[in-house]
Amino acid sequence: MSGFDRLAKPYRWMEYLSFGTALERCRFHFLPQLRNTQHALLLGDGDGRFTAALLQKAETADAFAIDASKAMLHALQERCAAVGTENRLQTFCTSLNDGLPKIAADKRFDLIATHFFLDCLNEAEVENVAHDAAICTTPDAHWVISEFRVPKHGVMQLPSRLIVRLLYLAFRFLTGLRAQQLPAYEAILQCNGWHMQQQQMRLGGLLVSELWQRSDNADTAESIKSKQQ
Repeated sequence: MSGFDRLAKPYRWMEYLSFGTALERCRFHFLPQLRNTQHALLLGDGDGRFTAALLQKAETADAFAIDASKAMLHALQERCAAVGTENRLQTFCTSLNDGLPKIAADKRFDLIATHFFLDCLNEAEVENVAHDAAICTTPDAHWVISEFRVPKHGVMQLPSRLIVRLLYLAFRFLTGLRAQQLPAYEAILQCNGWHMQQQQMRLGGLLVSELWQRSDNADTAESIKSKQQ
């Protein structure tokens, strides 16, 4: 049983009470640019607000959602059913700490979405996911990310550091979350063949929305190949 199961029902309201609609705006920021998505991989999408919105926006897309929490996946399925997109949804319950399951690695996705999920992993676990993601995506695939961030400069640096620390403490208590600091995922994604296209900050840099794209070149392909050996 995942520690996040008990949060499936109250999660949305906990989020609204803490940050209003700021996290939701982060998730949806790049949604208008994803209308041509065909095969989406959703990792840790929680109660499924982004999954349901994506399937409504991209009317011919199908989605494969993976989460360690059965309760969160159930909430996601119900949300998609409520907007009539459940027939284009497939779910799979497993932990992603060791990378993507074989059932996902054997597919080809043109979109990956991780909204407030990478912060649940340490850098070695992010590396596992990024490595597998580079293998199971199309050459022109996109990766949309929403995350917390501690600004390197400015008046929000200290408050952001405190907020992030309190969030980790709260989720460790509520869910048993092992990760206790934000992973430096940018360099990991770059090393695995992705480059950032667009970025949007909110709340003084505490929240960030990013759109990444696959960058196929000889150096990247050789790097990924060497990691497999």
